Amino acid sequence: MNGQAHIITLRLLKGFTLAVDHARIPVCSGTQRLLAFLALQGMPRSRAYVAGILWPDVTASRANASLRSSLWRAARTGHPIIDATARELALSQNIVVDLHESVARAHRLLDSSRPCDDILTMQTLADLSVDLLPEWPENDWMMIEQEQYRQLRLYALEAMTERLTSARRYGEAVAAGLAAVRTEPLRESAHRVLMKAHLAAGNRGAALRQFEQCRRVLREELGLEPSTSLRDLVPLRTGHGEQSRLQPFPT
Repeated sequence: MNGQAHIITLRLLKGFTLAVDHARIPVCSGTQRLLAFLALQGMPRSRAYVAGILWPDVTASRANASLRSSLWRAARTGHPIIDATARELALSQNIVVDLHESVARAHRLLDSSRPCDDILTMQTLADLSVDLLPEWPENDWMMIEQEQYRQLRLYALEAMTERLTSARRYGEAVAAGLAAVRTEPLRESAHRVLMKAHLAAGNRGAALRQFEQCRRVLREELGLEPSTSLRDLVPLRTGHGEQSRLQPFPT
């Protein structure tokens, strides 16, 4: 030991990774679930509460035994990753969690009173473009957390698109808008900010194609037409010097 503090990181976006000084540390599935749960809680939780949530289909004594096993395996990593007392558990405060950083950036993007030039980066876009542990088995506590982050990142991607458009960084704005549309193709607001980015860049054809894509998916999936506010963004086609309106889809 050279006395230097180790950098411990926990990645929950896209997939689970625990690393110390950029070297991946293998942990069993039970310990992964425990670390992820404590990271998502963001505060100390009682041992009984943690055991009951993570092992809901077994007796309390069996759940507590599974919790003790996961804690023992966590200690076997040789690094302080869980702060444990006789009553409570929490993720160690010196662990850097990518989800926490992404959520903080998302809230900044959504706060119109705060400048965000320093976080209008490819790393922010990358973190907001992926889901929280998407390949994990479905369970109630995780599904709630996944949907909460998904909704937050959608709003943040839209805000990022608008901020990049305002900064005349049109290529990056389009990339952020496309990430929002890929996440939720039925979300009109995502199509709207993407169309505005295309229009601000002078790409009327791209804006029109985006509108047609939105129109098609809404019609095919929901039987709906785009809202008036979205239609108002559409560059009107011209023919013989006169403007022509979009024609409705055939029924």
